Amino acid sequence: MKKALATILAASMVLSLAACGSKPAETTAAPAATTAAAAETTAAAAETTAAAAETPAATEAAAPAAADEGKVFNIYAWNEEFKGFFEKYYQVPEGVTVNWIIVPSAEGAYQDALDEALLNQENASDDEKVDMFLAEADYILKYTNSEVTQDVKALGVTDFSNAYDYTVQAASDANGVVKGVSFQCCPSALIYRRSIAEDVLGTSEPDEVQGLLDSWDKFNAVAADAKAKGYYMTASFAETYRPFSNNVTSPWVDKDNNLQFDDQINAWMDQTDEFVKNGYTLTSGIWDDETTAQMFKEGKTMCFFGPAWYFNFSMGNAQDPEKGCPGDWAICQGPAAHFWGGTWLLAASGSDNPTMLADVMNTFINDEDVCSKLVSEEAQFSNNKKVNEKFGSDESYGNDFLGGQNDTAVFVELAQHIKFENQTIYDQLLNEGLQNALQEYYRGSVDKDKAIENFYLYINEKYPTINTPQ
Repeated sequence: MKKALATILAASMVLSLAACGSKPAETTAAPAATTAAAAETTAAAAETTAAAAETPAATEAAAPAAADEGKVFNIYAWNEEFKGFFEKYYQVPEGVTVNWIIVPSAEGAYQDALDEALLNQENASDDEKVDMFLAEADYILKYTNSEVTQDVKALGVTDFSNAYDYTVQAASDANGVVKGVSFQCCPSALIYRRSIAEDVLGTSEPDEVQGLLDSWDKFNAVAADAKAKGYYMTASFAETYRPFSNNVTSPWVDKDNNLQFDDQINAWMDQTDEFVKNGYTLTSGIWDDETTAQMFKEGKTMCFFGPAWYFNFSMGNAQDPEKGCPGDWAICQGPAAHFWGGTWLLAASGSDNPTMLADVMNTFINDEDVCSKLVSEEAQFSNNKKVNEKFGSDESYGNDFLGGQNDTAVFVELAQHIKFENQTIYDQLLNEGLQNALQEYYRGSVDKDKAIENFYLYINEKYPTINTPQ
């Protein structure tokens, strides 16, 4: 089996993959550890969280672990977002120690460490076996379409009636075998500053703002109006990338392994050329300090794009009670329906904790109390339709950051339009690579032809089997 796993992972891309969707690094913000350092990081980052069993949110006593199963449950992740939810809302079986191996995602360090552990799974001791690992939309196919993951229905995760269809599709292999679940659904919205919208558009009401920004032609025209009043339409040259890239009609790589630029990617580049040329946006990356600084009260940017996790997890500057501007924000769909990211919990083949593995997954998609807490206490958009619709229809429910707007109601509507199509195992690095290459152009260090040439060189290095234009 180890040989088979090695073949699959190598064919998929054991060459480094950087994580992007769920938080750090739409464009690379800082140099990351090398692959060798990643292994050291893995050991250093592993932390035992037996305390999770002592302080769960549930009031019932923890059930004892299955007698014939492991007593160490190993979870691989790239940050601590899900770790926080797990420790609050999951009742760890008595006698089980949860061990988190957290490796930052930049430059593929997380996947390098994870791949090494999965390749060694067959020979690992029971206490070292990977039980569950987290993955994102841009590279999930690498793992679901391989033997490193297993059928969760066989483990006892069988009820997907309230999960959003695309989250199940994304976690399934080419034959429809489901390999994991997502605890969140990630429809993405246009997040706008109410006070700036009022000045530029003459209104800050979500329905009215949507009517004025429901197409790219309107969005681009308003960008000129915003500039005339001293504002930026967006804070990053890559801000609108996801609304375009999520609507492609062809994959990055065709059936003959040729690189191809979809019309939506070309449209994004054309728009960004104009935005940078006219000063409608900054040339910083999504995660750059220059971009996040625009979220402070003194910021001059009207629009950002992102799901619930983005304004809850990534817009810390806007949330700052003194320097930020909580309450001065609202959301609407914007010019194009899309989604961004999401975190999937995948079942590792060879786990010696199948009962707990299934219980964790069932808890985060089917336990209505836990899913309700993710919405009400964590401002997440859960992967449970029934729970989301309950909050979405509650007129008393609102998000203080969004001036009392019921964001769940908005996301319930947007979730209906999510498509998981034309994905490839290469998307993570191709999306990042294009943005990183073009940023050099937008900042004036190279011309556009050289930027595209550099993108091709990057692809040739990362994925030698992809045919790029000569």
